[in-house]
Amino acid sequence: MNRKKTKVIKVGDILIGGDNPISIQSMTNTLTKDITSTVAQIKRLENAGCDIIRSAITDLEDAKAIAEIKKQINIPMIADIQYDYRLALESIKYGIDGLRLNPGNIGSLDRVREVVKACKEKDISIRVGVNAGSLKQEFLDKYQGVNENSMVYSALEQIRLLEEMDFYDIKISLKASNVPLTVRAYEKMSNIVDYPLHLGITEAGPLWRGTIKSSVGIGTLLSMGIGDTIRISLTGDPVEEVKVGREILKSLNLLNEGLEIISCPTCGRTNIDLINIVEEAEKRLEGINKHIKVAIMGCAVNGPGEAREADIGIAGGKGEGLIFRKGEIIKKVKEEELLNELLKEIEKL
Repeated sequence: MNRKKTKVIKVGDILIGGDNPISIQSMTNTLTKDITSTVAQIKRLENAGCDIIRSAITDLEDAKAIAEIKKQINIPMIADIQYDYRLALESIKYGIDGLRLNPGNIGSLDRVREVVKACKEKDISIRVGVNAGSLKQEFLDKYQGVNENSMVYSALEQIRLLEEMDFYDIKISLKASNVPLTVRAYEKMSNIVDYPLHLGITEAGPLWRGTIKSSVGIGTLLSMGIGDTIRISLTGDPVEEVKVGREILKSLNLLNEGLEIISCPTCGRTNIDLINIVEEAEKRLEGINKHIKVAIMGCAVNGPGEAREADIGIAGGKGEGLIFRKGEIIKKVKEEELLNELLKEIEKL
C-alpha cells in the first residue's frame, strides 16, 4: 500500500509522519500524581511495545509529577489538557514531550499565544482533535448534524488558530465511535491537509467488541494509506490497547517485528487439543520478541503444506504431532510434548 506523505513532527525522540514507522500510543488510567502507579503502568506498556504514552493532567500536582515520571520511563510522554491553559504551561515547564489540547477550549487568544510560545521554545508538538460527541453547535447547525463535514471543519477551525500564530507542529485526530463516520472524516481531512493523522475509534468499548471496531476502522484507513500514529481505545487494561495496535500493524505488514502466531480454526480432522495448545502457546510465547512466524495447525492438511511460509510450526495427528521448519518435517513427538518441543525449536532459531 502507498502511504500518504505527511509533514513530519516529533514527540520526544519519536518522529511522526512522512516515511517514519506508524507509532502506537496508549493512555494511562492511573492518577498521574500517583508517580509509583503511573510509572509501573508505563513500564508494562513499554514492555508490550508502546511507543508514546499520554496522561491526563488535571491539576498542578499532576503536572509536577511529570518531571519524576520522565526520569523513570523510556518513551515520550504527552500531557492531555482540557480547558486550563496553565496546566499546559506547567506541563511544558516540567518536561512534557507533547500536548493534546484544542486551542479553542483553553480561553482567550492571549492564552493560546502563551502556550504556542512555550511550545515553540521547547520544540513541542500539539495534537488537535475533535470527537463526534462534542462538536460546537455552530458546526452542527451549519453542516446539518454530526457528519464528516462538521467534524473536519470543526478541527480545521482549531488548526487555523495555531497556523495564524505561525505554529505548524500539529497532528490531528477525528474520532467517533461510529466506524464509517470515522473513516469518512479521516479520508476527507487527508485530502485537505498534509499534517500527520492520529487514528482512533473513540469509546470503542470493552476488549472483544472494541478490538473488532478498532481493527475495522483503523485497518481500513491504514490500508488506504492514511494514518501516522494510532491509539486503540478499550475499556480495560491499556496494555491490551498496545497488543491490539501491534497486531493491526502486523496484519497489514506495517510492523515487521515480534512473533506472529498463525493457527487453523479446527475441524473434524483435528485429533489433538488444538485450542488449549494455542492458548498455552500464546501465554508462553508472549515475551519472545524474535521476528518469526509460528504455525500451530490441527492436522497434516493444514500443516507443513498450507503453513509452508512459517518459520516453525506443528501439525497435529492422533495423539501426536509433527514439528516442521519452513515446510520441512524435522521430528514427530507425542501430543503432550508438542508445545515444549516447539519452544525448544524456537529458541534455536
